[in-house]
Amino acid sequence: MSRLPFELFLALRYLRPKRTFVSVITLISVIGVMLGVAVLIIVISVMSGFDKQLRDKILGLNAHLRIMKIESTIADYPTLIRSISSNRNVRAVAPAIVSQVMIQTEPEFGRQHTAAPWVRGIDPRYETNISMLHTSIFAGSFDLDGRTVLLGSVLAREIGAHVGDHVAVYSPTNLEKMAKEHAKEVKLAEDYTVSGIFDVGFSEYNANFVITSLENAQDLFVMDDTVGALLVMLDDPFKTETVSNELQQVLGPSYEIRPWSDDSSGLLGALVVEKKVMFIILFFIMIVAAFSIMNSLITFVVQKTREIGMLKALGGTQGQVLWLFLSQSLTVGIAGVVTGFALGMLAVAYRNEFLHVMNRLTGFELFPAKIYYFSELPALILPGDIILICGSALVICVLAGLAPAWRAARLEPVEALRHE
Repeated sequence: MSRLPFELFLALRYLRPKRTFVSVITLISVIGVMLGVAVLIIVISVMSGFDKQLRDKILGLNAHLRIMKIESTIADYPTLIRSISSNRNVRAVAPAIVSQVMIQTEPEFGRQHTAAPWVRGIDPRYETNISMLHTSIFAGSFDLDGRTVLLGSVLAREIGAHVGDHVAVYSPTNLEKMAKEHAKEVKLAEDYTVSGIFDVGFSEYNANFVITSLENAQDLFVMDDTVGALLVMLDDPFKTETVSNELQQVLGPSYEIRPWSDDSSGLLGALVVEKKVMFIILFFIMIVAAFSIMNSLITFVVQKTREIGMLKALGGTQGQVLWLFLSQSLTVGIAGVVTGFALGMLAVAYRNEFLHVMNRLTGFELFPAKIYYFSELPALILPGDIILICGSALVICVLAGLAPAWRAARLEPVEALRHE
């Protein structure tokens, strides 16, 4: 004898594959739940990976807080750095100058290439504590002595620059001089040597940033011994509001403190909204599968009307009949969720291999780095997301079987046998 409750035993017996229309609908229901769960796991994991890697890349080059003086540059910044560093939540502080320039290659042969990136002037002594630039050099070295610059990998490729090449840098100050003075002796550009090429793993930065020393940036923008901003790294990047309030009291109203989230709020907010919208849209796949479960159970109740009447005539209660049919929808749901979970995890694990195969088969790049900023498809599996997806799928499957199960439980034995 089976040790299973007879309701579950009968439910499993009824679900055995048979060459009937009901069995086909049941199989379609399982496949529908499986695909719904798998697609949701894949999409939500990829969206979570996008969000995490984007935050990591942004914080890899940008500081948690940027402190600027309103309507002027910051003088005596070493004293200010010491004052800011005394805050218990501050991990490191570094001076920086960021402004846009125009650069032009100076090749021995061939035509010149021009671009308009942002120059970031840094002090290597401080920079190693706030960014990963020093560990992101893949050609040349992290050397900013003299008239040298570091180029992003995408920018270097677009303008055809290599380590050791010379580039001319036109600053806004020089361009203003060109507009105001027409003397031939006006020097329009500074000559720099490419000492290294970096790749921080974020296409936007690799394509739009040039790094040089703080002294070179001060010369380019005629800032004497001042800087444009102080970059602050915190022990916890999500305490920016608290630390901003504390530092604002110390620095006074003449300084503006901007958290990292302000510069990227639009992009990060769009990712959060897109993740929620994708969850809602793809959840309809499981709702369609739930309708298939309901359809198969309605058909099954009609077919088994006589058996239901006999079962109730032998003493079966409404609760037992109800649980008999709910067990079927629950079993279908468990089968779909388990197979969908396995398929989704497998697809996430081999997502990049599949992407490379599709790129070769289709002949074009399905995941262009210029648009999405990443060379590989990111993914992050969060236990909370998995529980939400699998749990909601299971609940939907059980609810789909509730109406036909309730209808079967309310059948009177006499009416059920008379129907036959």
